[in-house]
Amino acid sequence: MYKALRIGNLTAKLPIIQGGMGVGISLSNLAGAVSAKGGIGVISTAQIGFTEPDFDRNPLEANLRMIGEHIKRARKLAPSGILGVNIMVATQNYARYVKEAIKNGIDLIISGAGLPTELPEIAKGSKTKLVPIVSSLKAASVILKMWDRKNNVAPDAIIIEGPKAGGHLGFHPEELEHIDDAAYDEEIKSIIALTKDYGTKYDKEIPVIVAGGIQNKQDMEHYFSIGADGIQVATKFVTTKECDADIKYKQAYIDSKEEDIIIVKSPVGMPGRAIKNSFMERAGLGRIPIKRCHNCIKTCNPAETPYCITDALANAARGDLDEALLFCGAYAYKEDRIRTVQDVLDDFFD
Repeated sequence: MYKALRIGNLTAKLPIIQGGMGVGISLSNLAGAVSAKGGIGVISTAQIGFTEPDFDRNPLEANLRMIGEHIKRARKLAPSGILGVNIMVATQNYARYVKEAIKNGIDLIISGAGLPTELPEIAKGSKTKLVPIVSSLKAASVILKMWDRKNNVAPDAIIIEGPKAGGHLGFHPEELEHIDDAAYDEEIKSIIALTKDYGTKYDKEIPVIVAGGIQNKQDMEHYFSIGADGIQVATKFVTTKECDADIKYKQAYIDSKEEDIIIVKSPVGMPGRAIKNSFMERAGLGRIPIKRCHNCIKTCNPAETPYCITDALANAARGDLDEALLFCGAYAYKEDRIRTVQDVLDDFFD
């Protein structure tokens, strides 16, 4: 059995968040579809304006404009649903992205790829719910302590993203090669206990959502049994008709085998999980020259980065697979056909 997921005054009928996937994988169409079915749909703001004619000239302006546009489009699909945006802490002009999403009436902001220690100050005075992503008790402790000390607030929810997730991961590469599920369950329990302490202090319920490799109802119920309030799922939504990515990207998941899923070093400075392809083989042999800088990540030095992550991820969304970084979760190879959002939800909920 499952309960609705309550985040402050927001109630999602289904306790599932669709994970944010960029560049261009979870935009308004996927997020709106999930939200309309009773889950929480999430738009990734990572280079969200990449399809705009002025993106190469003015990436920041194109991205800010399309944050509002995609929120508006998703609202049309799910007028009474719950919508979030995923904004990476590593994003250049992070505060402007946060403020733009709030200005456009987003329900919640989910933030990882770094510690969102400044998020409460940036969002101060808004009703938008704030949800940090953590991968360890240490990260959760830092965020909870800093939000408490500097802003006298606690998160509205916390997402724990485990080592089987896709995209950028908050683990050392060796931790990803040797995953101990039982040990990580203990880490999850510790984060839940710490979160409850802060919930008591602030007299609020702070739901904890678990992510990473969750495949079915049995997996979901396991995490509920150790104290989680909801799940976040991303990879399984890629191979849906509603996903915003090109069909060739979806087909890459369907065609992949278990041995094709590898750990890669991202220019962001974090390890990631992706599907092995000719682009990653070339990236492993030496630096791939950058044609232009899109000012995407704070930590990127265009003169030294092994390849442009914006171009590599945008190529994936467009279906140019030979020039693409194909981020995925640990079990992408289990997806065997194109389905619908409802089909994915049926894997978890009666």
